[in-house]
Amino acid sequence: MLFIEETSPPPFYQEQISQEKRTQLDKWFIGNRSQAYYLKRFSEFDAQGYLSPKWNWAAFLATFGWLLYRKRYLDCIVYTVAGWSFIQLNVVIALVAFEFMFMSFVPDAFQMMTRIAIAVVIWLFWSVMVGRWADAYYYRMARREIADVLADYPTEPEQQKIHLKKEGGTSLVGLGAAFGLFVFLLLVIQNRFLPLYAQPKEHGIIQDTFMQTRIATGELEQQFQSQGKCPIDYKSDNQGDNLTFEVMEQTPALGNKPSSCVLIATIQNIPFPNRNLNGQTYILYRPSDEEQERWQCVTSLNEKQRPPICSSS
Repeated sequence: MLFIEETSPPPFYQEQISQEKRTQLDKWFIGNRSQAYYLKRFSEFDAQGYLSPKWNWAAFLATFGWLLYRKRYLDCIVYTVAGWSFIQLNVVIALVAFEFMFMSFVPDAFQMMTRIAIAVVIWLFWSVMVGRWADAYYYRMARREIADVLADYPTEPEQQKIHLKKEGGTSLVGLGAAFGLFVFLLLVIQNRFLPLYAQPKEHGIIQDTFMQTRIATGELEQQFQSQGKCPIDYKSDNQGDNLTFEVMEQTPALGNKPSSCVLIATIQNIPFPNRNLNGQTYILYRPSDEEQERWQCVTSLNEKQRPPICSSS
């Protein structure tokens, strides 16, 4: 699609036919959907005598679906195999080069986002190129089919119409197939690839928030020892933005478990893709008033997520 001749006259242009006949052939090939738009584009290419970049939003936003909808099935396969492979190769080359030359200067917290940004920029560049040349490509396809039909059926308008409507126009089946594949890819990303990023991040969040909670219980224990009671007015300087602390002597969340002091730590402000952690709690409690007592832990996190020393709430 991106390697289109910019010669004059355009490829497959039939000079011998009248403008009225050319317009009728174009209408048969384009079909009813977006006919006015493509007729305008075709007339512009005819008038200027060569192909040039225009802008096609459908091709930019959904090249795969646009090709299927416009019955360019073979070209869609070529685009999928060659085009996507070309994009992936460029992404790999760019990532490897950046990794060795510049990634050491990027803070650890921004390295993953930097890699994603590089891939997005390359993909966006390719999509922009496709969007700019899609109209020229579609014009070329129309002119090729019209040249073929004039050669095969030079004096049979009805056969010309049948052929062009078969090879051109739009396909709801193709559009449905593109939409179905899009949904399938979203499910694959959600269920296979997203967890590869989310799970290590989730593990780090749980480790950090539980460590902060344990530090808070150490401070609570010191105040309990000095005051002889649960310091329910406790305020921590180390809870950060991802935790809220609440201190009380007892809570219904422990059921029948006895307690003399309870710290409820609630996880909050966790961004995508780990938002499922928001609202999860660690409940650390002192079972009795004895001088030497070990704090116990229950958590709302599931068995795979919860810290080893915590039981399920």
